[in-house]
Amino acid sequence: MLARPVVAREPVACHALARAVAAFLVGIAAAASTVAGAQEGAPRVPARTILAIGAHAGDMELTTGAVLAGARQRGDRVVLLHLTLGEGGNPALSPAAYGDQKRREALAVGAALGAEVRFAPYRDGELPDDAAARRYVADVIREVRPTHVFTHWKDGMHKDHIAASAIARDAVLLASLAGVVTDHPAWRGVRAVWYADNWEDAPGFAPFVYVAVGDAFETWRSAVVRYEFVGGRISSFPYLDYYTALATVRGAVAGKGRAVSFAIEPFGQRRVLDSIP
Repeated sequence: MLARPVVAREPVACHALARAVAAFLVGIAAAASTVAGAQEGAPRVPARTILAIGAHAGDMELTTGAVLAGARQRGDRVVLLHLTLGEGGNPALSPAAYGDQKRREALAVGAALGAEVRFAPYRDGELPDDAAARRYVADVIREVRPTHVFTHWKDGMHKDHIAASAIARDAVLLASLAGVVTDHPAWRGVRAVWYADNWEDAPGFAPFVYVAVGDAFETWRSAVVRYEFVGGRISSFPYLDYYTALATVRGAVAGKGRAVSFAIEPFGQRRVLDSIP
């Protein structure tokens, strides 16, 4: 696990910061998921913009791609941000050569899902868990203006995944603060941060949100096989079989055929009712 720096703070200030972050995360997890429609005759503004932030090209497409495809089919805007290409994953190719291949594959998969694709400047295995990376992602959030952010769960077997989760979570907060100056103005419109169901990020992951994927599942299958590693020609792990089976299992639990699940912050796992429904 990638160690995160420990900074000594005066206790009262630390507690105030923790309360502020908790309140912010409660707000984005529990906020309503609809917005007012565009005025008649005006260009349609997507009700949702989903920004999926993955440590490596392929991470978000495998774990959340069916949800992204379904959202795009319903008219939502979908943006993939790859923090690294995952260029170190092919022992038969140099990182430069495989990075070029992964970039081409990522663009092809994104097009098949109906997603815009962006690439951050970081290297596989060296994703920095630092303030500069958070500021970079915060500025992307401000530019894209997402309503929903998908990213990795907080714990797992890959240091880049752990770093990506921490970076994305903190960047959502930074993007909302007018006092944090980047190239774009502050954006406070993120309604929810959802954490993807990834076999490499299993420790502590608890599914909370289940999204039925329906016909989008076949769109997802035909899209992700454009990555060579998904087809089993690089890694021995059966990615396509695993995520197909996982969608079946999650769908069975949810009673929705096939589904994709997400975890959310514990602060958001509450329902406030005026009476028993």
